[in-house]
Amino acid sequence: MYLDVEIHGMAGTATGRPGMRRGGDIRTTRRGEPGLIAQLRRPPGGRDARIMLLAQALDRAGTGVWAASSVLYFTFIVGLDAGRLGLLLGVAGVAGIAGSPLAGHLADRFPVRALLIGCHLLRLGTLSALLVVTEFHLLLPVFALTHLADRAAKTLEMLFATRVAGERRATYQALSRSSANAGYALGAGLAAIGLAIGTRGAYHVLILANALSFLAAAALVWRTREPRGRGLVVAPPADEERDRTAPGDPTSGPAPTAPPGPSPWRDRGYLRFVLLDVPMNLDDSILTVGLPLWLVSHTTAPHALIPAFLVINTVLVVALQLRVSARVQGARRATGAVAWYGLTTLACCVLLAAAAGGGVWAASAALLAAAVLGTAAELMRSVSSWELAVRLAPREARASYLGVAGMAQSVQKSAGPLLLTGAVMTAGPAGWLALGAAVAGLSLVQRRSSLRRLDRLGTEPERAPAGSPR
Repeated sequence: MYLDVEIHGMAGTATGRPGMRRGGDIRTTRRGEPGLIAQLRRPPGGRDARIMLLAQALDRAGTGVWAASSVLYFTFIVGLDAGRLGLLLGVAGVAGIAGSPLAGHLADRFPVRALLIGCHLLRLGTLSALLVVTEFHLLLPVFALTHLADRAAKTLEMLFATRVAGERRATYQALSRSSANAGYALGAGLAAIGLAIGTRGAYHVLILANALSFLAAAALVWRTREPRGRGLVVAPPADEERDRTAPGDPTSGPAPTAPPGPSPWRDRGYLRFVLLDVPMNLDDSILTVGLPLWLVSHTTAPHALIPAFLVINTVLVVALQLRVSARVQGARRATGAVAWYGLTTLACCVLLAAAAGGGVWAASAALLAAAVLGTAAELMRSVSSWELAVRLAPREARASYLGVAGMAQSVQKSAGPLLLTGAVMTAGPAGWLALGAAVAGLSLVQRRSSLRRLDRLGTEPERAPAGSPR
C-alpha cells in the first residue's frame, strides 16, 4: 500500500505562483493511492494540469474518429490505390519524425503554451483542407504537415506536463494516458456510426469532428498559465529563485537570460538512449499491426476476435496505468521497468508464435493472452521511457533533449509496421521468437546504459513512497 503525501505549494512553485492551500499543506490519503476519478479532479499541477488533461482527452477523441476512418476515406472517397496510399502514409510518417525535435528546439525559445496552441490550429487548418483537397500531389504536403504538427503537439504536451507536474510527472503521465485512451476509444466508437453510413457526407462529418476537437483543445490550452522566459519547462527550485531575486536587494530584478544549453545532437550518451528507445516502443506496432495480421494470416482464430484486442488494451490502460505509475516512481525504478518491458514483450512474442500451431480455441486463448502481455509492456514503457527521457537530460536544455527523445516513438511508428510485415511475419513463428529475444536483450542494454548515465549525472537514488514495500 502507498501513502500519498502531496505538498500543495508544489503546484504554485512549478508555475511561478504562490501555492494555493486547501485543507492544510499536506494531504494524506486514507488508504493507498486515490482512485482515477479523484486523481483527475486533483492532478499534479492543479488547475492547469486539469485543463490540459481535458484538452488531451478531446484531442484524442477526435484522433480516434480519424484513425478509424482515414484509410477508408482515402481509399473509397478520394480513390487512392494501395501504392499511393502507402506513399502518402510513409511521407506523413517521415514528417512526423521531424515534429518532435522541431518542437523541442522551439520550446527552448518560445512559451510551450503558445506553441501548442499553434500546433492545434495548424492541424485544424490542414485537416479541414482535406474536405476540398483530393489531388494526390496536394494531399502529400497537407497530410505530411498534419502529421508533423501532430507529433510536435504530443512533444509539447510532454514538455508542459514536465513543467506543471514537477517530480510527480509519472502520476500525471498515467492520468494523461488513461484519459487519452478513453477519449480515443470514444472517438473510434463514434466513427463506427459514420462508417456504417458510408457516404461522402458522413466521412466529411467525421473529418469535421476531428478538426473541431483541435479547436476545442486550443481553446482549453489558451486558458492555462505558463511562466514567461526561455526554456521554462521546469521552474527553478525555490531556494535558487530567492537567491537570484533577494527582497530588498537593489540589484535584484529579472534574472539574466541563461546561456544556450548543450546540444542533444552532440550528446552521444543521450542519442544512444534515444536509439535504444526505438525498439522499446515496438509494443505499439505489435498491438495495432502484428496481432490482427498474424491472426488473419497465420492462425485459425476467428476474425471477430480482432476488436477484442482494442477493448483489452483500452480497458487495461484506463484501469491500471495509475497503479503501474505509482510503483515506477523515479529514475532508478524506471530502469527496472525497462528490463520488465523486455521480458514481457518476449513472453508476448512467444504466445504469438505458439498461436500459429494450435486449434481455434488454443489460438484464440494465446492471442488474447498476447494482447494482455502487450498491454502490460505498454504500461511499463509509457512510464519508464518518459521518466528516463527527462532524468537523463540536463536541466538547462531539457526542452531540446525531450524533443529529440520524442523521435523514438515517431521512428517506431514508421519503421515498426514494416519490420513486422516485411521480416517478422515472413519468417513465421521463428520471426516472433527472434523479435522477442532481441527486444529483451536490448532492454537489458538500455537499463545498464541508463544506470551508468544516471551515475555520471550524479542523480540521487529515488526515495520509495512512504509505506511502500521494499
